[in-house]
Amino acid sequence: MNGSHLLVVDDEPDIRELVRDILLDEGYRVTVAQDGERAREALRAGRPDLILLDIWMPDVDGITLLKEWRDGDGLPCPVVIMSGHGNVETAVEATRLGAYDFLEKPLSMAKLLITVERALETDKLQRENAGLRRQSEQVLEPSGRSAAMQRLREQALRIAQHDTWVLISGEPGSGKETLARWMHANSARANGPFVELGSGAIAGENAARELFGSEENGRIHYGFLEQANGGTLFLNDVADLEPEAQNKLSGALETSSFLRVGGLEPVEVNVRVMAATHRNLDDEVANGHFREDLFYHLNVVPLHVPALRDHCEDVPELLKQCVAWFMDHENLPYRHFSMAAQNRLRNYHWPGNLRELKNLLQRLMILGAEEEIGLEDVEVALSSSPSSSSSVPVTAATDLPLREAREEFERSYLRQLLKSCDGSVALVAERAGMERTNLYRKLRALGIDPKHPDAA
Repeated sequence: MNGSHLLVVDDEPDIRELVRDILLDEGYRVTVAQDGERAREALRAGRPDLILLDIWMPDVDGITLLKEWRDGDGLPCPVVIMSGHGNVETAVEATRLGAYDFLEKPLSMAKLLITVERALETDKLQRENAGLRRQSEQVLEPSGRSAAMQRLREQALRIAQHDTWVLISGEPGSGKETLARWMHANSARANGPFVELGSGAIAGENAARELFGSEENGRIHYGFLEQANGGTLFLNDVADLEPEAQNKLSGALETSSFLRVGGLEPVEVNVRVMAATHRNLDDEVANGHFREDLFYHLNVVPLHVPALRDHCEDVPELLKQCVAWFMDHENLPYRHFSMAAQNRLRNYHWPGNLRELKNLLQRLMILGAEEEIGLEDVEVALSSSPSSSSSVPVTAATDLPLREAREEFERSYLRQLLKSCDGSVALVAERAGMERTNLYRKLRALGIDPKHPDAA
């Protein structure tokens, strides 16, 4: 975890300088503040990875700062309280407000370093676990013995060692985010955050705020770009990014700095950007829907993830991996496929790619009564798959520009889901494969009231 940015807030110069020097010797980047106001200024300058916060200071106490941060956008990072006048009540109050731990003065430097290391590791694991819960495709790592997948892994591993931006193309469900996560884990930024942003989930004025953050009435909201500082920002469906956000992002990538919405001082950022798209960005640029300069920023190193039908010889191996994963993570009983069933799946066209394979297998493992999954079981499952039905009828939507037609489809799709789920946003998010907060943003952008989905 060395290289993380720590903020030390303490009004005693000797303690402040001693803690700073020790942390610098351990390889951390350290900012110091002597009081609450300077701590606020440090937070405006950039989001730290951890804060060491004194309780008693001349202008404002640490508990008040904790409340201020918690009641704003939530604690920006783990906070460790330090105090020479500690008592049980103060420690309990600090913990209730979200502090990671409480250290008494005089400080034990050994305990301080252990606490810092554990706080950073805990925060990293929590963020990774949240990412894994959102990323149901994580079960299907970029694996396979086919020539296409071996070539992809070799290319990705070489690219991961360099700090260049990457554009990953491929059909929906083909495993673009899985590849990006794997590349991040094999890069020099592996100990930094991996932050995923679904570009289509932010729209209008909200896009700039979510991407770059905001400052309002002394409160700071850290955007996705700043949250990814020191690590990787993954822009999923980058072609869906709003034009204004495209413009600001291009400037941020050019200068490695940006202004938060409502902010006056530029924020420096050190981020590797990986972007993914299932659309042809050359066509989007030609049609004026995507900025040419941003395209060239992102397209330094292009990677293409093949559709599953183009490496269908990997299907038997992927089935084994999925079975093992569902057994380990969802306690599903063991199932294996007959040779006839495997051959049928190898010759299936997989319009939904790896995501469809995983969903199909999960359904077969849950519903199957026998240990062996046979050809008949597979045929029944495929016949009930949404992708096996006929395409959605083309209506007047063909008279609309692509973006408007896509919005109309999303609006209709989400309205139908809300009705079938009796208005339960949590259930809709699960079925749509979206994080709940992103779903709320999408509903607002499309003008859909979850309680009255058919309302105009």
